[in-house]
Amino acid sequence: MGQTVSSRGGSAGSSTQFRNASLFVDHHQCRLDLSDQQRDYTSDIPDDCLALIFQFLSVRDRSRCSLVCRRWLSVEGQSRNRLVLNASNDIVPHLPALFNRFDSIIKLALRCERKSVSLNDDALDLIFLRCPNLTNLKIRGCREISDLGMFSLAKNCKSLRKFSSGSCTFGAKGMNALLNNCSSLEEISVKRLRGINDGFAVEPITPGAASASLKAIRLKELYNGQCFSSLIIGSKNLRTLKILRCLGDWDGLLQVIAEGDNLLTEIHLERLQVSDLGLMAISKCPNLETFHLVKAPDCSDAGISAIAENCKLLRKLHIDGWRTNRVGDIGLAAIASNSVHLVELVLIGVNPSIESLSAIASNCQKLERLALCGSETIGDTEVSCIAAKCLTLKKLCIKCCRITDNSIEALAIGCPNLVKLKIKKCRGVSNGAARGLRKMRATLDVALDTDVVEFDSPAAMEAISSEAAAPNDGATVTAELDIDPSLPQSSNRPRRGLFVGRGIGACACSSTSNRNGDSNEDVREF
Repeated sequence: MGQTVSSRGGSAGSSTQFRNASLFVDHHQCRLDLSDQQRDYTSDIPDDCLALIFQFLSVRDRSRCSLVCRRWLSVEGQSRNRLVLNASNDIVPHLPALFNRFDSIIKLALRCERKSVSLNDDALDLIFLRCPNLTNLKIRGCREISDLGMFSLAKNCKSLRKFSSGSCTFGAKGMNALLNNCSSLEEISVKRLRGINDGFAVEPITPGAASASLKAIRLKELYNGQCFSSLIIGSKNLRTLKILRCLGDWDGLLQVIAEGDNLLTEIHLERLQVSDLGLMAISKCPNLETFHLVKAPDCSDAGISAIAENCKLLRKLHIDGWRTNRVGDIGLAAIASNSVHLVELVLIGVNPSIESLSAIASNCQKLERLALCGSETIGDTEVSCIAAKCLTLKKLCIKCCRITDNSIEALAIGCPNLVKLKIKKCRGVSNGAARGLRKMRATLDVALDTDVVEFDSPAAMEAISSEAAAPNDGATVTAELDIDPSLPQSSNRPRRGLFVGRGIGACACSSTSNRNGDSNEDVREF
C-alpha cells in the first residue's frame, strides 16, 4: 500500500510542476505578443520604398496616409510631384510652409474662383522660386497676375514643357518672355487672355527660344488671336494646332502655313471665320492625320474634297456641318474614295445619302468608330447598310436620327466586332429592342437613353447628359503644416488639412443639348 501511496504522490507533484511551467510559458508568450503589438513594423521600411508604395495609391488615399505619423507626412510630401492650389489671396501666408512640405513639385495648377481675389506677382515669384524643376503649369482665373509674374516664371522655371492659362490678364509681353526663356516648351494653351484685347496695337507673339521645341498650340475664345500668327508660323516642329472660337479671318494664316514645310498631323477648327480657301491650304499638309471642322458655315464640299484627296494619311475626321447642307454627298464620296486609312468618322448636322454611306462602308475597311448625329437622312435603311458592310466597326453612336427598332435588329446580326453602341434622342427606338439586343449580344455595351427616361414628355427630351470624363490627375491634396511636437511618431490620431485643392486636368462635366443643338459632347469619348 505504501508503494501505491508513494506512486500517487509522485504523480501529483510532477503534475503541479508541469502546470506551473505551462503558466510561465503562457505568461511569457503573452508578454511577447503585447510587445509585438506595440511595435511599429513600418519603421523597418526605407523611405524610398515607402514613397514607392505611395505612388500606387490614389491621391485621396495618399492624403489619408499622410495623417498617420510625422514620418509618413514627410515622405508623402517629398514624394508628391503634383499639386493643385486654390490660388486666392488668402493662401499667401501659408505658401512658405506649404512648399517646404511639397518640395518636389513638377506639375502645378493654380485656380482661383471668379469672385475671389487671386494671387499677385509677388506670390507667384515666391512659388516659382520654390519650384525650379516645374515642367507643367496651369493657371486659371488669376486676374492679378501681370506681365511681371510671367517674367518671374520665365526666369525661374526654364525647364517648363507645358503651359496653360485661362481667364488671365497678362499680355503679349508676358507671353513673349515665356517663349524667349523656356527653350523646352512643347505645349501651350491660351484661353480668354484679357491682356491682348487692345486691337491692332498688340505686339506680335513670336516663338523665340521655343521655336524648335514647340509641338502643340491651342487658342480658344481670343478677341485678338491674330497676334499669335507669328508664333504659329515660326514653330517649325508644330504637330498640333487647335483654334477654337477666335475672332478674325483665319484663311490667310492657313495659307501661309501651307506655303512652307510643315509637320502638322492634327488640326482643329471650331466656329471660325474660315472658308474653302483655308481648307484647300490645309490640304497641302501631307502628314495630316486628324482634322476637326466644327460649325464653319463658309466651308463646303470643295474644301472637304481637297483634304480627302490630298491628305492620304487621314485617320480621324470630325465634321459638324451645323445643318447648313454645304457638306454632303460630294465631300463624303471624296472621303470614301481617298481616305482608305480612316479609323474614326464623326458626322454632325450632315445629311448623307445611302449611296455615300455605302461607299464609305465599302471602301474604308479600317473604320472602327462612327458617329451620326442630327442627320435628317439617317434611317433604318442606312443603319442596315452600316450593319452589313462595316465589319471592323467597334463603336457606333447615333443621336437625333429617325431610326426605329428595325435598326437595332439589323445591328444585332451585323457589325460582328461592335463592342459599344450609344443611341440618344431616337424616339423610334424602344427599351424592348435594347433588351433584346443585350440578350442576343451579351458582350455588347449598349447605352440607350430610353433606359433612363421616356420620350413622351418634352422635359424628358431635354434630359440628356454628356459623358465627358478625364484622367484623375490630382483630385485632393491635403497639406498638414502645424505638427504638435509632442505627437508620437506613429500616432493614428486624425488631423485636418489646411488646404484642399482639385485635380489637375479635365474635370468630369455634364451638359445638355437640344435636338438641333451641339452633339460634340456625345462623341468626345471617340
